[in-house]
Amino acid sequence: MSHINVAGPINNQTLEKYKFHETMKSFRPSDRQHQALLKISKLPEGRVFVALNKQQIIGYLTLSHSDPIESWSKGNMSDLLELGVIEVAIPYRKQNVAKHLLKLAFLDTNIENYIVFTTLYHWHWDLKNTNLTIWQYRNMMEKLFRTVGFKVYPTNDPEITSHPANTLMVRVGKNVPKASVNKFDSLRFQNS
Repeated sequence: MSHINVAGPINNQTLEKYKFHETMKSFRPSDRQHQALLKISKLPEGRVFVALNKQQIIGYLTLSHSDPIESWSKGNMSDLLELGVIEVAIPYRKQNVAKHLLKLAFLDTNIENYIVFTTLYHWHWDLKNTNLTIWQYRNMMEKLFRTVGFKVYPTNDPEITSHPANTLMVRVGKNVPKASVNKFDSLRFQNS
């Protein structure tokens, strides 16, 4: 990773200056994903972390409150953040870029005041370019998120339970009050 730098959280003015690698399109076309990152970076709680090769974004990670249309936002929890996306451009994979982005995002001691969750959905995984099976990919993702303290949590969320490879991973900061943990637990099983 000698020529790759990780940075963040970065503001939207800085983010606008960088080009977006064209192979990053797991969530939407790369130009639209770049626009989505700009939108997240403008949110009061939005945090965007990037991996850069010169002036090109070759990896990114986002943290923010859940979109209001998502069931995770129903609890109106100010101490709940979603790690919404993490993606690395195809030519830069297997260089620990994602791990470096995660490590940077979780260096800030303020993160200990939050429950951070991520939803791993198999339909976003690049099985074709990795030559991994769905289960190998899931194991890779779990291992990656465990490096910063995430654990698999059960849920009855319909999108997650729609396929056995989908999963919910959660990291509870050490300063999060028990009341918030209980509220999040009820969100995980709101479809009961």
